[in-house]
Amino acid sequence: MIRSSRFVPGLLMAAAMMAVPVIAPPPVLAADEAVGDAVAERYAALLERDYVYPETGKRYAAALRAGIRAGRYRALSGEALGAAIDADLNAVAPDGHLRLRVPEAASAAPTVPGTAVAGPRPRKPPVEQAGWIAPGIAFVRFNLFPHDAAVTEAAAKFMADHADAKAIIFDIRSHNGGGLDQMDVIFPWLFAEPTRLVTMATRASVDAGGGSPIDGVASLRLVKGDPGMVTREHWALPNGDKRLHKARVYVLTSGASGSAAEHFALAMKHTHRGVLVGAPTAGANHFGRGEELGGGYEAFIPVGRTYDPDTGKDWEGDGIQPDIAVPPADALVRVLTDLGIAPAEAKTLSDAHMPAWPMERRKPRGAR
Repeated sequence: MIRSSRFVPGLLMAAAMMAVPVIAPPPVLAADEAVGDAVAERYAALLERDYVYPETGKRYAAALRAGIRAGRYRALSGEALGAAIDADLNAVAPDGHLRLRVPEAASAAPTVPGTAVAGPRPRKPPVEQAGWIAPGIAFVRFNLFPHDAAVTEAAAKFMADHADAKAIIFDIRSHNGGGLDQMDVIFPWLFAEPTRLVTMATRASVDAGGGSPIDGVASLRLVKGDPGMVTREHWALPNGDKRLHKARVYVLTSGASGSAAEHFALAMKHTHRGVLVGAPTAGANHFGRGEELGGGYEAFIPVGRTYDPDTGKDWEGDGIQPDIAVPPADALVRVLTDLGIAPAEAKTLSDAHMPAWPMERRKPRGAR
């Protein structure tokens, strides 16, 4: 269940409530009550108050309120309500994180009478197949960067256990988001000097209200930035162990690599510390928090953006371009052969380390 809200890029976690201005808590709705208008109005109020770009937030709110007045949502529920609200928001301005989350029972309901009801969606393990893929070559797949001490410890242990590697391969082809915790135990091994990675900017009114997603994180430094935003830089802070400073680093990417995965990819690309191999990433840039809208509906409210400190450009919509463009399914073969593994062996190893999860961009709800 998503509650208000600890901010992390693309991952919804629980924490303290936002301060003023106050928006009424989500209504308690009877099971048979039409929820569409109430859900749309609360969503509109949150976007208007907190969306990373204030003018766009107002336009989102106006579009949803126009839909309420037109009666578009009143009789809808579940996926049908999600599709209608998503379509109206995307018609204003696409955002890779704006997607109404419907109650699980509604999302599992059959669309055709008489068909079977789907079970709960399986959860991805955050870390998979960590270890030596070949002599001197370490491999790990991250599917998520959660706010979870056990996963952070596993990431730290992977780096320490493979500190003598000549090359490390980070597979984020099926990585859909998260926060900074795991990154901040990986980066200290890879850099010889303190290194600026990316810049993160939060809407100032959200920050002033006590809801900064990243305030107090040791690897972030406050800097002067755009008006109306509170800006911090993410830095790699070396841990003093030099063994991996000259190791080759590869990052496998796909259209499913989203949000915090893209933060990781941009940090490697911007610093020239890692080589991105695969396909352009998902193009879901904005970080934020989860909110309950009532009736079991939830939404992610983007409150900030992450961008290249040299260009000021983020990756919303476009994704991050790989250094070596190959189909995602072929990315590991390409890296292993570059590292001297024979093609036949590289193909066998790649097949054994293929993600079980999709490696394509998520389509808008209802798209074929």
